[in-house]
Amino acid sequence: MEDYLQACRAALQGSRPLHVVLGNEACDLDSMVSALALAFYLAKTTEADEVFVPVLNIKRSELPLRGDNVFFLQKVHIPESLLIFRDEIDLHALHKAGWLTLTLVDHHALPTSDAALEDAVAEVLDHRPIEQKCCPPCHVTVELVGSCTTLVTERILQGAPETLDRQTAALLHGTIILDCVNMDLNIGKATPKDKKYVAKLEALFPDLPDRKDIFDSLQKAKFDVSGLTTEQMLRKDQKTITRQGISVAISAIYMDLEAFLQRSGLIADLHAFCQAHSYDALVAMTIFFNTHNEPVRQLAIFCPYAALRMTICGALERSHSPFLKLTPVPSNHPNLQAYLQGNTQISRKKLLPLLQEALSACSDSMTIPSGQPETGGVSKEQVDTELDRGGAPLIPGLSQDEEDPPLPPTPMNSLVDECPLDQGLPKLSAEAIFEKCSQISLSQSTSASLPKK
Repeated sequence: MEDYLQACRAALQGSRPLHVVLGNEACDLDSMVSALALAFYLAKTTEADEVFVPVLNIKRSELPLRGDNVFFLQKVHIPESLLIFRDEIDLHALHKAGWLTLTLVDHHALPTSDAALEDAVAEVLDHRPIEQKCCPPCHVTVELVGSCTTLVTERILQGAPETLDRQTAALLHGTIILDCVNMDLNIGKATPKDKKYVAKLEALFPDLPDRKDIFDSLQKAKFDVSGLTTEQMLRKDQKTITRQGISVAISAIYMDLEAFLQRSGLIADLHAFCQAHSYDALVAMTIFFNTHNEPVRQLAIFCPYAALRMTICGALERSHSPFLKLTPVPSNHPNLQAYLQGNTQISRKKLLPLLQEALSACSDSMTIPSGQPETGGVSKEQVDTELDRGGAPLIPGLSQDEEDPPLPPTPMNSLVDECPLDQGLPKLSAEAIFEKCSQISLSQSTSASLPKK
């Protein structure tokens, strides 16, 4: 595949028509591998003089936020430098020149910003239902399976199985296993077709990694934040709520709070993060398993405004529905309050309503200083204007959570516009899987403590 990807990059240097295979704007592993594998297959099997180019629908700078993508590329020996990202190709200019054909994989929607590209879409391959009255004016394949790569695998094996090499098979195999949570019956995401094509890939390439091994390594990579900057860690799994003109970021961080608080230059980084994105406060929920394989959640509230910080902390401390069981953790950092969260079943999803209520209860007399003070933050008026338009209570964050699509935003579930892609199979984010593992761990602990009959 390396030679093929090198040829794709060379094709960008010329002035010629291109057939772009475009994944969705989340660019999770399923989207990335579907684009790579399908474009590779089409390039090998299409007789017409057509150049097929896989494009990852994010900026190159955003790839490090997708740890499982980075890990898997290294695992199968595909250099990141050979990949083509959305900020490296001007699809709109190609379209205006009449040189663009699009195939959409792992989505069947173009965001409003790409609405002009709609008539360039020649094919759609997706694994979630279409939420529109009229079918797109192109060939559409939509089937409710656990992974879009299952449909790509089916296309290859039914069309030209001889084109499938071990490297591409490994990409497809590992992605289906990750998406379907290693075919876990308790999760129930794998369909018979997912299972069928994982087995077919293993029959064709008996040396593919053990299912559990590849699932565990990919899942570990998804949680790994060791190589990220503080800003990248905060953006990796982030949401934003806005109430009363006050904006608060809520980030899931997959490491021990003590280690997070000891990061060099942390407070300066938190100030810079809040100032750059116009946040008045930041709530970080750390998530990890301890040495006894028990789930641990901790909270850190950073806010340069004492009244707002006290309001947020007070609301969390006093909450009884749900009861967080918070224990204060000593912190030498200014403007930061930390807690151990005794009730590990309270995920970020369940924390969001508490924060929304706390901000809604904020008195108009609570003044957020105007301008950009040295400690960071923004004016109440500025946040009102930029972040609270239309009264939207929840703005999607950087990556998939239990209730919302990721940022970059998941494409809309019509060919162009405004129907969230939330009606298909259940989403499994890093935090959702953590919560499932937490429940299993607690269930096992409870069972072990019961007297045997």
